[in-house]
Amino acid sequence: MPFGLAVLLSGGGTTLQNIVDRIELGELDAKVHCAISSQRDAYGMVRARNHAIPATAIVRKDFPNSAAFREAVWTEVRHYPVDLVVLAGYMCLLDVPPDFANRIINVHPALIPAFCGKGMYGHHVHEAVLEYGAKISGATVHIVDTQYDHGPIIIQESVPVLEDDTPDTLAERIQAKEREIYPRAIQWFAEGRIKVEGRKVRLRL
Repeated sequence: MPFGLAVLLSGGGTTLQNIVDRIELGELDAKVHCAISSQRDAYGMVRARNHAIPATAIVRKDFPNSAAFREAVWTEVRHYPVDLVVLAGYMCLLDVPPDFANRIINVHPALIPAFCGKGMYGHHVHEAVLEYGAKISGATVHIVDTQYDHGPIIIQESVPVLEDDTPDTLAERIQAKEREIYPRAIQWFAEGRIKVEGRKVRLRL
C-alpha cells in the first residue's frame, strides 16, 4: 500500500499541487488520501477535487472551542490510512495526538530558528529578513510539535538574499526551494529513513 498522506491547507494549495505532481511523475512513493482546509473557499479544495482527493473544510468558527475544532480535524484524518500529516500553508495551531507524534511535518520559509514563531508566515517572514539585512535565507522542513516552528529539523537549504530583493522576489526563490525539499523529506518518511532522537532528526542510510 502506498505511503498515506493527509494534507492540511488554508489557501491556494500550491504545496498540495506540488506533492500530487511529484507523485504522478513517480518521484514520490505516496498517496494523498485526504485534504483538509481551514477555509471553505480555499482554492486548495478545488485542486484536491481535480485529482479525486477527498476534500473537507473544517472551520474553527463552526466549533465552540479550539479543543472541539482540533478533535474534528483528527477525527477526519483518522478516517483514512494516513502515515504522515503534511501541513501545506495551514494557518491553525494543532495539538499533537500521541498516535501522530513525529508524524506531522511543516515547511517554513526561513532558516529556523531565525525568523520564525507566531505571526511569522508568508511575506511577514521575507519582510523581516530584508529589514534585518540578512545575507541568506532559505527553507526548513521540520517535525511539528505544539509550538509554532519549533519541532526537530529534518532538512534545511539556503538561498542568497540579493541586494535588490523585494519580499516577492525573495519569496519566489524560497518557494522554489520548498518545492524541492518538502517532497524529498516526505520520500524519506516513505522509505522509513527518518529517526527522531530528541531534537535531532537522523537519516538512516
